Order: sequence, then C-alpha cells, then structure tokens
Amino acid sequence: MAFDVLQRVWRDAGHAVRYVQNVTDVDDPLLERASAAGEDWRELAEREINLFREDMIALRVLPPDHYVGAVEAMPDVVALIERLRGRGAAYEVDGDLYFPASADPGFGSIGHFTGDEMIALSRERGGDPDRPGKKDPVDCLLWQSPRPGDPVWQSPFGPGRPGWHVECTAIALRYLGMGFDIQGGGTDLIFPHHEFGASEGQVATGNAPYAKAYVHTGMVGFGGEKMSKSKGNLVLVSALRNDGVDPMALRLALLAHHYRSDWEWTDGALAASVERLARWRAAVSRPDGHDAVPVLAALRDRLSDDLDCPGALAAVDEWANAQLADGSRGADAGAPGVVSRAVDALLGVAL
Repeated sequence: MAFDVLQRVWRDAGHAVRYVQNVTDVDDPLLERASAAGEDWRELAEREINLFREDMIALRVLPPDHYVGAVEAMPDVVALIERLRGRGAAYEVDGDLYFPASADPGFGSIGHFTGDEMIALSRERGGDPDRPGKKDPVDCLLWQSPRPGDPVWQSPFGPGRPGWHVECTAIALRYLGMGFDIQGGGTDLIFPHHEFGASEGQVATGNAPYAKAYVHTGMVGFGGEKMSKSKGNLVLVSALRNDGVDPMALRLALLAHHYRSDWEWTDGALAASVERLARWRAAVSRPDGHDAVPVLAALRDRLSDDLDCPGALAAVDEWANAQLADGSRGADAGAPGVVSRAVDALLGVAL
C-alpha cells in the first residue's frame, strides 16, 4: 500500500514511473506447504499469486509495469550467478554456491548492523550462519544443489535452484538497471535480503549504488505479535472481503498508519475506517460544498512529506466534517467532485 501511494504521488507530480514487483514463486516454505498438502508446488504458487492479484485489484492498487516470478526469471538468475563467478565472487560448499560478503567493500552500508547482529538476523531470517565450510557466517546462498523432491533447473554450475536474494537482484537488474531510485519492502528485509541484493548487483556490474534510496515499512502486529506466515496469525484481505468488508474501508485502515511505523491490527481500527468511509461518501454526495482547493493542497503537502498518509486522511476529515456540519452549506458546486477525484487519485480510495 505504501508503494502504491508513492507511485500515485510521483505520477501526480508528473513523473514517469516504472514499477517492478517480484514474486517468490519457488522457495522452501512453498515447497514444504505443497508437500504437506500433497499438492503440486506450481499449482499452489499459481493459486496464491492469483489470490494476491484479486486482492490488489479489490484494493485498487495500481499494477506494476512488470510483475516477475523467480521461475520466469531463472535465465537471468543463472546469468547473474555466472557474472559473479567470473568476478571471483562465488565459492562452493559441498556442492552449493555462496556469495562472500567480503566481495563488496560497501557491504553493511544499508542496515549498519554489527557483525553479531548480522549473524543473529541471518539465523532468524532464513540464512545458515552455522554451516561449516563458509568463509563468513553471513555469506548467502547463490545456488543450491538438488535436494530430494525439490524442483531442479540446469545451469553451467550444475543442476539445482537459486537462493532467495539473487533472484530479486536479477529481476531488478533486468527491468530497472543499476542505480534505480527506490527499493522497498518491510523492515525485515533490510538484512539480509536488501543488503545482499545490493552487494550482488554492485559486485556483478562493478558499479554503485544498486538503489539510490530504500523505503522500509513497519511491521503489522496482531494479538501482540508480528503477523507472519510462520506464526499463522495472518488477517487476510481475501477473508475480510469474503466477510463483506468494503475493500475501501480496508484501504483506509491501512493508510491510517504511517508506513514506517509498527502498528497493531484490531477490529476497532477496521470499524473506525468503515465509519470514516461512510462519512467521506456522505460528504461528497452533497450537491455543493466548501472550497476544494485547500484540501487538495493539504493532501499534496502531507503526502510529499514522507508519505504522511495519516495527515492526508486528517485533511479530508476536516473538509468532510465541515461538509456535514448542521446548517453548513458550501458555495462551490464542483467541490465534492474535486475532492472525490483527488481522494481517488492520490489515496486510491473510490468514493
């Protein structure tokens, strides 16, 4: 949602935007779930991708220019690993290929974590810092040799499948090139994912920076814990939609928190957004209204300040409350339409 708002703000400012989004359509959790369910992993991936797309359409998220899966990008991934090998930035451990963090002099400059912190985060987030034979505990997997039951792709360095980070790096280099403006994701991607992705790109091309800036969103909690697949404590957009919740109320509930902040999902937050949506819709349904110029200016001002969505919502609240005040009647017949279109264009909320 944060990056959808960013795209809207940039487009409103007249910028051309090329937005690339990736999907990890083959990884250990997917394979484990497919195996447990006795299902083909490709069918499971396709079903979940389609569900995600349906949710994004319902939430009126602008589609990316390129939505690329790891499987689709496999030729680019293999080519990137070959480039890294050619630069001496790959070594073997029991048939698996690793990328050495030491290959990039700038490694660590994104998260600024200490060595001990990197090891702990690597252990927590899918790495294998305790594996014997690695040059550095945090070095990341580039290519994994075949495991029983796993899908396999052919490559110049043997059959297998890629590690997580190199997939995303290959996709970014293919569709954006080095030095693109922003890489985004949750704060849990700072290390190791974004750190290694940048280093792999910089070492492979000999150029820097990989991305000019990073935008990281806070974590969403539920019941006192971070929402995560591993914990199974997810509140799904699709489930809420099936329960009859208006997707625009869901969108407002998400926009009510600054993207950098950690926050907790509650039924009360959703109820407040349902009420806010009804109030806004009632306000723009009036035949005339208060001047729309100040609210449009306030929307742009707040969103230009590090995507201050809560401030933007407050600006619309102020206008809507004035619209609905007893005895209040504006003189501008076009104001409700202008506000409705501005909220649609900048916040993605259809009134």
